[in-house]
This record gives sequence, C-alpha cells and structure tokens, in this order.
Amino acid sequence: MIAMVTASQWAFWLLAPIMVIAALVMVLTRKAVHSALCLAIVMICLAVQYASLQAPFLFVVQIIVYTGAILMLFLFVVMMVGRDARDTVTDTLKGHRAASVITAVVLAAMLVVAVGSAVTRSQLGITGSAGLDTANAAGGSNVVALAELLFSKYVVPFEATAALLITGVVGTMVLAHGEILHPKKHQKERYQDRMAAYAASGAHPGAKPNSGVYARGNAIGVPALLPDGSVAAESVSEALRSRGGIVDAGELKAPTERAFATINADRSRVEGELE
Repeated sequence: MIAMVTASQWAFWLLAPIMVIAALVMVLTRKAVHSALCLAIVMICLAVQYASLQAPFLFVVQIIVYTGAILMLFLFVVMMVGRDARDTVTDTLKGHRAASVITAVVLAAMLVVAVGSAVTRSQLGITGSAGLDTANAAGGSNVVALAELLFSKYVVPFEATAALLITGVVGTMVLAHGEILHPKKHQKERYQDRMAAYAASGAHPGAKPNSGVYARGNAIGVPALLPDGSVAAESVSEALRSRGGIVDAGELKAPTERAFATINADRSRVEGELE
C-alpha cells in the first residue's frame, strides 16, 4: 500500500504542473489546433493519474474514448468547418459572457472549498475515505465495482452524461453539414453576389489571385505579391489568414530587395569611376 501511495504522489507532483500549463495554453492560444493538442496533453496526463491510483477502467476509457475518439473528432471538425478568428470574437448568444463569468466563479469557489476541506480534514486527522481496496471489495475488481455504482447509485448522472455526449455529436453533425441548413449557391447566384458587391463597395468581381503569384514560392501559405511589391490579401484563404499560417511577405521580398540594392550600388560605383 505504501508503494502505491508513493507512486500516485510522484505521478501527481510530476504531471500536475504539466497539466496546469497545458490547460492555460489551451485557453489562451489563438489557434484551435494548438488548443486541441494541449487538451490532449491534459487528457493523457489525467489518464496516467488514474493508472497510478490503480483505476484501470478509467485509465482505458480516458485514453480510448476521450483522447482517442472525442478529441480526434474535434480536430477533424475544426479542420473541416474552418472557423476563423472573426467567428470566435462574435457573441452569438445573449448573456454568454456573463454566464461564462458566473460559471467560472462558481467552479473556482467549488475548487477552493474542496481543497480547503481536504487540507482541514488532513490536519485534523479525519479520514473520511474508505480507500480503493474497500471500494472494490464488493465487486471483486475495479471494473465490476464501478459498473455496480454506475448502474445503481449513479445511473441518473450516467444517463445525463450520455445524453450530453449525444447532443455534442448531433451539434457536430450540424456544423459539419451546413449545406443542409443553407442552400448551396450555384454559379448564377455567385455571379449575382459578386456584381452586387461590386455595385455596393467596388469589390473586384473577377477571379481572386492564386497563392504564390509574383512570389518566390507556390505554397498555399505564400501570399501573392502585386507588381508594386505589396501583398494581395485575397490570394490566401481567410481561415488561414486568421490562424496566422501565412509566410511573411518581407521574407519573400528580401532577396529581390538585396539584388536591387546590389545592382544600384554597382551602378553608382561604375558611374563614379566613369566620372
């Protein structure tokens, strides 16, 4: 028993800082893919915590269901839907920010109360937990004991969680198949929209420039350069621009500028010698 407690303590103190840092990066990062990867780090570290506490069922479920299935589904949906930064800063639900702040305050208060209660009970020598061996004694193993609790005492929260996951899957399907909610525009409708935009704001109705035109690369993240050397913003996808995955135009123009500077210097030197 002493070896198990020592192993769980080592796992906690080694992985807890990594989990906290990954959780902060997940919230603060601007790129959705980076946020999902940080969430994967948190989930994997949590699975290791379950394994150190001799909870094999939760360890396997955490790896297979959450880290393997749900997180990969989230990544695929993010890449397929292609939400940009303009969508993320728009408050589509009234009172969304106020409700988020209230929820965060309530969760922080619950965390403070739980940690304070655990510390106080530990200092007073009160041991309210029965221990893992006692909890698994009725079923004979961790999986059987957990199944008895899920389908007897905690069947209502278990079913509520299942309903929440099903709702998330339905929402994912709706986001992935937006053409069902919005009719797909054909060539005639797109042409009419372009002409209407030209009449209203003067937007060019022609085809947009391809990436890599007048540039030293033809990658999708390389913006096109106009004849005056400025960047053609419409040459790169809006989703890619919002995520910051565009090659710096200064790096593209730097070799040309150095070449022109060398030519001008040589020309000035030759003219000086001729004079």
